[in-house]
Amino acid sequence: MRLREDTRAEEHIGRRDLTAWPTALGRLFVRGVLALSVWVTANVVLALLIGAAAAVVVGLTVASGEIYDAVEDGDGVAAWDRPVLDRAIDARTATNMRVVTWFTTLGGPVWMTVIAAGITLGMTLLWRSWTPLVLMLVAVGGSLLMTTVGKSLVGRVRPPQVDAVPPFESSPSFPSGHTLNSTVIAAMVAYLLLRRLGTSWARVLTMVLAVGWAVTMGLSRVFLGHHWLTDVAVGWTLGLAWVGALILAHRLFLTLRRSHRAAAA
Repeated sequence: MRLREDTRAEEHIGRRDLTAWPTALGRLFVRGVLALSVWVTANVVLALLIGAAAAVVVGLTVASGEIYDAVEDGDGVAAWDRPVLDRAIDARTATNMRVVTWFTTLGGPVWMTVIAAGITLGMTLLWRSWTPLVLMLVAVGGSLLMTTVGKSLVGRVRPPQVDAVPPFESSPSFPSGHTLNSTVIAAMVAYLLLRRLGTSWARVLTMVLAVGWAVTMGLSRVFLGHHWLTDVAVGWTLGLAWVGALILAHRLFLTLRRSHRAAAA
């Protein structure tokens, strides 16, 4: 089966043209990318943009570790961690702990990989498009890289086991890998779906489900005592930053491809 490129319809989300840049800064950026494309193909430009986005987001991961150290030393945002965990402990029951433990397992390395692979394969085969395959592979790869870099740099200790619900985890706590990876996958799936959904209610439902999945997964980690609140918050922000960078790169690619087609016509 031969995979195709995006169609003209997939260059839109509803009435929003993804190749249109309404701001002056956006148009300036596009002109710079178009100038670069004189020397290389649109695919090479996309690869360069993704590489640059990866470097920026890894830099954000390092910066988040530095910011965490600063607020912890100064009793800043990290001062919320213990009170929030105490509230979670008070809210636990035998039933909700079993349900939340089952749910949080879906965000782990095994089931999240299975879910992401299944969704990616389904979109690729159903749409006969290479876009879901490439974007999801890059998104997940970057997410795993950010998780590894963040944990190794900060090395934060997880909440005490006496406050956690088994099974216990031993890897560093910052950032929350479950949260970061779930946020990236949910956001990228939403972006891919939004470009193909024809009704507003379907797009709204997709966004609600994606946000609900990422938020609930993050809160489940705090509820079970597997992470501090700040671990989860950074997972959300890094995940959104990475997906945002990838969407920007993809929009630039679509803009570049349309420009090349217009020039060749």
